[in-house]
Amino acid sequence: MNTLLAVIMLAAAGKFGYPPKMDGARVETYKTVGNTKLNLYIFSPSSPKNAPAIVFFFGGGWNSGSPQQFEVQARHFASRGMVAICADYRVKSRHNVKPTQCLADARSAIRWIRANAARLGVDPKRIAAGGGSAGGHLAAATAFISEFDEPGEDKTISATPNALVLFNPALVLAPMEGLNLDKSFGARVPEERLGTQPEKISPAHNIKSGGPPTIIFHGRADTTVPFATAEAFAVKMKAAGNRCELVGYEGQPHGFFNRDPWQQQTLMEADKFLVSLGWLQPK
Repeated sequence: MNTLLAVIMLAAAGKFGYPPKMDGARVETYKTVGNTKLNLYIFSPSSPKNAPAIVFFFGGGWNSGSPQQFEVQARHFASRGMVAICADYRVKSRHNVKPTQCLADARSAIRWIRANAARLGVDPKRIAAGGGSAGGHLAAATAFISEFDEPGEDKTISATPNALVLFNPALVLAPMEGLNLDKSFGARVPEERLGTQPEKISPAHNIKSGGPPTIIFHGRADTTVPFATAEAFAVKMKAAGNRCELVGYEGQPHGFFNRDPWQQQTLMEADKFLVSLGWLQPK
């Protein structure tokens, strides 16, 4: 059985181990907090030079999960000439942290990639952030929220991504006019758990003009993170003059992108999006 097929089968079964084991990935530590080393699992084409990069943040409600969740996507984009990275970050079940600290780690990861761009063969002006569910929240938040950055880091190096690729992300964590959040993921997370007031860590509440071009893949039957929240985010993005594409999938629930045929469909759409940015050559 080849490696990619094995990964796809694991994804279909929802079996992502921790700590992750990804054959062929180079492992580098981007941040150490106490005794915790946070790693990046890097898939790279041969001898990249000024290549675009994408870093993925796993889902799991900021509570659990594994960087292995995005191994299929990372391997694909590495095969297309990108430096593709699966990032670890602290979560509640392993490190007893709040989402504010998860976001600090996500921003640290992007800052580390940009600081090491020359050594990694990465174009520092073409770094995308991607992720699913809570990981999608983190990716989106890195673009607009800097309040929770890790103290002591070199803030002259930007931690803001140049594009976003989001899979059923949690984008609205606080009330918005005209949007019923009663049954949504965001409405079920209290301020004490978030580590701050919900609107301060809610991507939709912090959108600014000049934001990165964004694509969102979302199931229309998602009851965990309702499709309407992605619609509201997209509307606000466009109102701010930012490019934002929302691709809805009829009848699909939360986490649909982890299963085929949807995994391959969303992957191909993400590929086309990056082609449209000029980051990849058309197939």
